[in-house]
Amino acid sequence: MTYAIETDQLRKAFGENVAVRGLTLQVAHGEVFGFLGPNGAGKTTSLKMFLGLVAPTSGSAMLLGAPLGDRDVRGEIGFLPEHFRFHDWLTAQEFLTLHGRLYRMDASRLRGRLAELLELVGLTPFRDKRLRTFSKGMLQRIGLAQALLNNPKLVFLDEPTSGLDPVGRRLVRDIIHDLRDRGTTVFLNSHLLSEVEITCDRVAFIKHGEVLRVSDLKALATGATGVTIHARGMTPDTLAGLGQWAQEVRFDGDQVSLSVGDEAALPAITRYLVAQNVDVYGIAAQRLSLEDLFIQIVGTDGGL
Repeated sequence: MTYAIETDQLRKAFGENVAVRGLTLQVAHGEVFGFLGPNGAGKTTSLKMFLGLVAPTSGSAMLLGAPLGDRDVRGEIGFLPEHFRFHDWLTAQEFLTLHGRLYRMDASRLRGRLAELLELVGLTPFRDKRLRTFSKGMLQRIGLAQALLNNPKLVFLDEPTSGLDPVGRRLVRDIIHDLRDRGTTVFLNSHLLSEVEITCDRVAFIKHGEVLRVSDLKALATGATGVTIHARGMTPDTLAGLGQWAQEVRFDGDQVSLSVGDEAALPAITRYLVAQNVDVYGIAAQRLSLEDLFIQIVGTDGGL
């Protein structure tokens, strides 16, 4: 099976500072994939390596079946950066025309694509307005239009809803879902977990440039449950045994926190603990949100 993105121990060091320790992940064709982690987790550096803006120190990666930096594949990729600096003296139409020429698009095809994209992002009435007159939200939308100009097979979106109002965020979500329906792969980096939760198919949680876990958000929406256990008499072996129901088990004093795929596992967990001579004082279950899962996996020692 080939993947839209496939990396194996991808690493990037700047001198003694290691930004990405060993990124290994696989992103399927046609899925919306979220990339989550605290500040300094290596998200931006990973994106720059994917896009050929910085070279990896070691490891390997393939985009659309070709090594990083392949010229033909780069023509199949779209990118919306978080911190964009567009040519603000150009009009919206001139800006998109410039990028179309960089892609060497045929003039007639480019004219049709410009009209289509301006309508898609709601900027047709402003096609002849200079970018310096645009609000941040409008710049975000024209940036999204340029990222889609070449009908890419793979799109990298770095904080695509930053600065947008609720209507603008809904517009971006609809565009992302439409891209997925067409078979386009979308790689999404965002700190807005509520947006990621309703947009992505899967997410990778990373820290220090390493993947801690990849989660299916459909499974999260339909059954992932957070469990808090108040008990005494836990031993390392008992805690390890809880791994048959959960990937992540956290222990703090007399409290154990874990997540399970289905709350139907709770009776079995209780019987297991009692059989291990653990004094169980209480078990509480609550459906997990993406934010809950993020804190549980990544921890609280850094924001997004």
